Amino acid sequence: MMIPYGKQSINDDDIAAVVAVLKSDFLTCGPLVDQFEHDFAEFVGAKHAVAVCNATAALHLAMLVAGIEKGDRVVTSANTFLSSANCAAFVGATPDFCDIDPDTHLMCANTLEKMWSDDIKAVIPVAYAGQSADMPRIAAIARERGAIVIEDACHGTGGGFEREGKVYHQGGHPWADMTTFSFHPVKTLTTGEGGMLVTDNDEFAARARALRTHGMTRDSSTFSGLGSSSPALTEKGPWYYEMQELGYNYRITDIQCALGISQLSRLPGFIQRRREIVARYNHSFSEIKRIKTPTIASENDREHVSWHLYTLLIDFKCIGKTRTEVMAELRRNNIGSQVLYIPVYLQPYFRDNYGYDQGKCPNAELYYEKCLSLPLYPDLTNEDVDHVIASIINLIS
Repeated sequence: MMIPYGKQSINDDDIAAVVAVLKSDFLTCGPLVDQFEHDFAEFVGAKHAVAVCNATAALHLAMLVAGIEKGDRVVTSANTFLSSANCAAFVGATPDFCDIDPDTHLMCANTLEKMWSDDIKAVIPVAYAGQSADMPRIAAIARERGAIVIEDACHGTGGGFEREGKVYHQGGHPWADMTTFSFHPVKTLTTGEGGMLVTDNDEFAARARALRTHGMTRDSSTFSGLGSSSPALTEKGPWYYEMQELGYNYRITDIQCALGISQLSRLPGFIQRRREIVARYNHSFSEIKRIKTPTIASENDREHVSWHLYTLLIDFKCIGKTRTEVMAELRRNNIGSQVLYIPVYLQPYFRDNYGYDQGKCPNAELYYEKCLSLPLYPDLTNEDVDHVIASIINLIS
C-alpha cells in the first residue's frame, strides 16, 4: 500500500459530527460556523477568528482589511506556497520576497531589514513546516517602519514558540496583527478545504466578516439607507441588510465546521504523533553526511513546533542520483515524497510581471536544489516510518 507524503486522519467521531449536520436544519451559515470560530480563537489565544472557504481567501481578506493597495509593496518568504504572494497581487500591490535563513528555511530577519524600502506596507512571515519565524524581531523591524505584520501560519495550526519563558501559539501572540491558517487535508487539522483569519483587532475582524459575504452587513449601527424616500424602501425590518462595499463569497459551511470542531479536539494528539515521527526520523538520519535534518531555531521551541512537513536536504550530486530518480525509487517502494517549494519569484508570472530572476534569494534557491519532504501524518505507523527510513538509507548508501 502506498504511503503518501501527507494525509488526513478521519475517525468515527469526525464522521458522526458531519452526519449530524447533514441531519440538521443548517448545512451552511449556521451555528457551527460560530462555534468553530469561538473554539479556534480560544485554542490559539486570539480575540477573533473568522472562518473562510480556504486559506488563500483568508490572506486576501487580510490584505483588504489592512488597506494594502496599488503602490504598496508586500514582502513574504521566498520559501512558501504561491498564495502567500498572490494575495498581494490580488489587491494591486507588488509582491516581493525575502531570502530565508539557510538553517531554518524561515524568513531571515537580517535580510528583511537590509532589503527594506519605504513602500513596504506589509510583511508576511511564513511558519514553514510548522516552525515560526523570528516573529518578535520581524515585528519590530516592520512596525518601526509603519508596516503591518500578517503571519502565514498555514503550516502551523496548533504550533507555537517560547519567548522569555512564556509559550505562545501561532495566532495568539502580540507580534502579528493578523494570522491565517489552512485546513487543507494534508495540514495538521482539516475541514476538507477551509481557512481561518485570527486577530485581536475588532475593526479587522468586523470588516473581514462582511467581506467574506459579499460586503453585506446587518449591523444597524452602520446602515446608511438605500437612498429612497419610499416607505417600502426605507423600512428596516428584520430582513434588512446593506452591501456597503464590494465583497466576496468566501463563506465556509456548517458541514466543514463540524469536521473542524471534531478535529480541533484531536489536534493535540495529532501534533504529539507528528513530533514522535520527526524524532524517529531525526534519530536515524542525523549522522548521515549526505543528509541534513530540519533545524530548530531554538531548543526551547522544539516541543512547540507542530510539524506540518518533514523536509530533508539531500546532496543529490554526491549520491549520484537526481531528485527525480530518488522520488521514483521511493515510489517503487510504495513511498510518496514531495518537493516544497520552488522559490515563488522564479515562477513565470512573477518573472514576467515584476522582473524577478535567479539569484534574488540565493539561500532559497540552494534549499530548493536539495529539499525533499518525506511522509508525515498522524496515522503513519512505526513500521511505515521504519520502512521510509530504511528506503532512504538504502538509496543514498
